[in-house]
Amino acid sequence: MRRSLPHRAATLSTLVAGTLLLGACAAPASSATASTHKVAATVWLCRPGASPDPCASSLATTIVQGTGQRTVDHVVAPRHPAFDCFYVYPTVSTETSRNSDLKVQQAEVNAARAQAAPFSQVCRVYAPMYRQITLPALVRGAVNAATLRTAYDSLLAGWKDYLAHRNRGRPIVFLGHSQGAAMLIRLLEHEVDPSRALRARMVSAILLGGNVAVPVGGLVGATFSHLALCTSATQDGCVIAYSTFPGQPPADALFGRPGQGVSLLSGQTATSGVQVACVNPAAIGGTTGALVPWFRTRSESLPAPAVSTPWVSFPGLYDASCRSSGGATWLQVTDVAQPGDARPVVTEVLGPTWGFHIEDVNLATQNLVDDVHQEELAYTAAHP
Repeated sequence: MRRSLPHRAATLSTLVAGTLLLGACAAPASSATASTHKVAATVWLCRPGASPDPCASSLATTIVQGTGQRTVDHVVAPRHPAFDCFYVYPTVSTETSRNSDLKVQQAEVNAARAQAAPFSQVCRVYAPMYRQITLPALVRGAVNAATLRTAYDSLLAGWKDYLAHRNRGRPIVFLGHSQGAAMLIRLLEHEVDPSRALRARMVSAILLGGNVAVPVGGLVGATFSHLALCTSATQDGCVIAYSTFPGQPPADALFGRPGQGVSLLSGQTATSGVQVACVNPAAIGGTTGALVPWFRTRSESLPAPAVSTPWVSFPGLYDASCRSSGGATWLQVTDVAQPGDARPVVTEVLGPTWGFHIEDVNLATQNLVDDVHQEELAYTAAHP
C-alpha cells in the first residue's frame, strides 16, 4: 500500500492562503508606487561564516531504494566554493502585519534548510531577509501594489548590499521559489537582464513556481529580454524554471498558466502569445529523466521511513517531463515505482490548482544541484 507524503510544516505555511494571495494582486507589481518605509540594514538568513547558518547545515542523507535497501551518504560541502548562490525564500511569515519584519524566525530557517542547504555543495549561499508579504495579509486579502513594492524594495536593498560588500566579483547562481521566485524574477528583470556585466556573472537562475513566461515555442522574451531558458546540461547563463503537476493544470491553476496566479506577483499579466516556461531539471535539453528527490526528515515531513539523518532520498520513484496542453505548461511528475515499493509519494495536498507546488524544489534537489555543477563547469570553461 502506497502512502502519501505530507508537506513539511515550514512549507505548508507558504501556501495555505494561496487563492486569496493571488486573487488579491490585481495591480501588477511593476505599476506599484514607491514605498515609504525606510530601508533597513541587511539581515542575513544565510551567510558564509555566520553561526548559525541554516544554509550550511548537515547534508547527511539516507538513500532508500524501492526494495527497502538503505544506505547513508555523508555529503560534505566544500569549504570555499568558487561560486555564490543568492537565495530568496518562499512565503513563510506568520506575522500579523502586511509585510514581515526582518527578524530571523524558525519559519525562514526551516525554508532555508529545506531548499537552499543542499546547494552548499556547489556554492556559497547568501540569503537576505526581506519584508515579504505575510500569510495573514494573504488571508485577509490585504495585498496591494504598495505591499508588493515593500517586499521588492526590501529584497532589492539586500541584493545591492550583497553585490557591493559580499560578492567580490564571484559568479552567481540565483535560487528562488514561489513568492521568492516572483521577487527574484523582478530583480533579474530590472537589475541583471539589462546589465551586460551582471549577465556575464550569472551562472544560472533557478526560478521555481514563479511562472517565468516566454513566447509560445520560444526560449527568451516575455519575462526577460536576454536571459534564455537552458537547453543543454553544459550551458551557463540560462534559466531553469518549472512548476510540478501530476497532470494538466486546471483552468484556474495558480501555476503553469500565464497571466494568472503567481504571475501577478511579478507583474506578468500577458495571457496570449506566451507560455509558462518549463525546463526539465532531470533532462535539460532532453525529454524524460529520473528525478532524485531530497526531503527533510525532522520537521513533520515523512510518515515513514524513520531515519536518523536530516535528509532522506528516494531514487527511482519519479520520472519527469515537460508538457504543454490546453494553454498550460508544466513539469509532469509521474510515479514510476515498481510493485511492492512502499516508499511514500507526494500528493496534491492543497488541491489540483496547486499541483505539487510545495515540493517543486525537493522533488528534484539532486538533479538541480547536479545541473548547477555542470553549469559551473561550463562557466569556468567559458571564463578562463
